[in-house]
Amino acid sequence: MATEQYPSDGTGIAGHGAFFQPTNLPPEQAAKATEWVKKHIDRRTLDLGERMDDVREHMWELEREGEIIVHRVTDAHQPVNVKLLYGWNKKIPTMRLWHHKSCGQCGNIPGYPTALLWTMNKLGMVPGTDYLDETDQTSCTAWNYHGSGIGNLESLAAVFLRNFHQAYVSGKQHGHGIGHFYPLVHCGTSYGNYKEVRKFLIESAPLRERVKKILAKLGRLVDGKIVIPEEIVHYSEWVHVMRNRIASELQTIDVSNIRATVHTACHYYKMVHEDAIYDPSVLGGNRTAVGTSIAEALGAQVIDYSTWYDCCGFGFRHIISEREFTRSFTIDRKIKVAREEANADVMLGVDTGCITTMDKNQWIGKAHDQNYSVPIMADIQFAALACGADPFKIVQLQWHASPCEEVVEKMGVSWEASKKNFEAYLKEVEAGRIEYLYNPELAISR
Repeated sequence: MATEQYPSDGTGIAGHGAFFQPTNLPPEQAAKATEWVKKHIDRRTLDLGERMDDVREHMWELEREGEIIVHRVTDAHQPVNVKLLYGWNKKIPTMRLWHHKSCGQCGNIPGYPTALLWTMNKLGMVPGTDYLDETDQTSCTAWNYHGSGIGNLESLAAVFLRNFHQAYVSGKQHGHGIGHFYPLVHCGTSYGNYKEVRKFLIESAPLRERVKKILAKLGRLVDGKIVIPEEIVHYSEWVHVMRNRIASELQTIDVSNIRATVHTACHYYKMVHEDAIYDPSVLGGNRTAVGTSIAEALGAQVIDYSTWYDCCGFGFRHIISEREFTRSFTIDRKIKVAREEANADVMLGVDTGCITTMDKNQWIGKAHDQNYSVPIMADIQFAALACGADPFKIVQLQWHASPCEEVVEKMGVSWEASKKNFEAYLKEVEAGRIEYLYNPELAISR
């Protein structure tokens, strides 16, 4: 790395603060440091330590004291119970879901949310009753907070409460009661951010009071109280609990010849790590289950690789202030390893930032004669493909920068034929004959 990136005034690596300093470790010591990850983190049970407090226990206390309203996961949401890192129970709703969309998915990976809606439709879920995808929501703003430091906790908490209040009341305009739809968060960044914010809100009375004033001005209180969800639920958790139904009811393509590696987002299982799903039937319960479990249920070969724990390289501030670090990290620590160690046909992710980073930056390897490439897609995109979804129309792999043609062909689907069909479909759209996955009138809040 160029020496000018280490300022002489002691402020550390540019844009990262004085606590970020170059280690200048010789190669053998750097390798030794990396070994810690392999030895100590590979089996989660080694480093759990004493049992942590479950923030939900304090949440119930606040509700009993009349401080907050808890948006409950009810029997009507048809929840499935899962086990978390410490063996705690978490309820994952499978019906009556309010889609909390992702700005990065809709802007960079549109086949990500489309594949999820398509899968729900195929499972017989009725839009407007079993799920709602409406426009009355905002970005979680966590990228701004983590990436630039411009945001603050009050703004994050206000956005969190505003969005989840909308989820709580959204059923009214469709003839349902409050709490009918439960929020399902698409983005791993939003998921991690919201878990942190909920924890801060529950533990800090001053924060609750400050944010309550903001919510009151927005008309986003219920009986003068803020609404906090019982569980923060990520879409990949829904996919995890629905994986056997997806495989048994929808799968039409044999993917047993596909070698898949999985990268699980830091924001899913490292941030508020006690709220991540660990299933003893998935990788022995030693790693979080999401992503891997659907690939296994579909019959793909899930191949391990040594840098499974590493960040994708995105790191928020890295991608803004040290973009070349992000690019080199994703090539050296993820793409190269997945190709050389696992000979992977595809890498599956569960988060917007991870998939964008690993998908969009593989070209940089050519500058250093590291011509490694691996198709990158979300677990739900892969699942939709295995269930017969069109790779262009639904999964929208044409938006991906990594080469997906080969893995699609290996699944027995003609890339060229799909492309021709899609080009014909575009002419239909141009002529005004549009096919919708979702009634656009349901998206508008009245």
